[in-house]
Amino acid sequence: MASARLLDERDGMAVRAVLAADPVACCMVAARVEAAGLDAWRLGGELWGADVRPMRNGRLDGLCYVGPNLIPLRGNKAALRCFADRALRRRRMCSSLVGPAEQVLGMWTELEPEWGPPREVRPEQPLMAIDSAPLVRPDPLVRPVRPDELDRYLPAAIAMFIEEVGVDPRVGDGGAGYRARVAELIAGGRAFARFEGGEVVFKAEIGALSKSVGQIQGVWVHPDRRGGGLGTAGTAAVVERLVKGMNRTASLYVNSYNAPARAAYKRIGFTQVGCYATVLF
Repeated sequence: MASARLLDERDGMAVRAVLAADPVACCMVAARVEAAGLDAWRLGGELWGADVRPMRNGRLDGLCYVGPNLIPLRGNKAALRCFADRALRRRRMCSSLVGPAEQVLGMWTELEPEWGPPREVRPEQPLMAIDSAPLVRPDPLVRPVRPDELDRYLPAAIAMFIEEVGVDPRVGDGGAGYRARVAELIAGGRAFARFEGGEVVFKAEIGALSKSVGQIQGVWVHPDRRGGGLGTAGTAAVVERLVKGMNRTASLYVNSYNAPARAAYKRIGFTQVGCYATVLF
């Protein structure tokens, strides 16, 4: 396996076979490929492949998405080394390395001497899924956020991002890019909240939406309302929307040390189907 190569539409069948083999773990990349194909400009990043016999539409022994995030989805040690070698030939542009833990941590071993130290490594993030109705009653007051509610929703989204990622998304461009991303989610009907007195007390979003899976992200409860079940019932409402309203499997990944969140997701009916890892830069 000499090197990783840039994939294009001629590799479409092989790429889609990898994505279909594990639709929950591959949701983030599958959603992009389904919407944009394999063209790098439309995809917002590149797809790299590693294969013993470089044949178009043959089996891919390794697959990696390279864009705002670096997402290795398949690959043994040799394939991950090929991806790392290709990544090291250019300046690092991604903000994180995220995906199935075995691939992420294996690739990070190759990248760390040049790209380290990271801001944080989260080596164990259970990947969870549910494809049936939630086991707890969904919060009836959780609903899609309207476009005219962006300014009321945005402070909660920023607070969630700072708590979860550890950086302020407004740094650099004053928040214009993050505001645009949140506005896009709202316009697509993929941002959900419970408002009380004009203030968000619960929020969550469907970050990636493939033909078969929706990945829930950004679950947040107002600090003054935590411990009262809003997060459980609110997340159940988003699950219900995905499973019943969109005919998708609902998925998410959570930090292993977040015991309250893991317990809440278990009550809803989520089961662990894999493990993610994240390296934050």
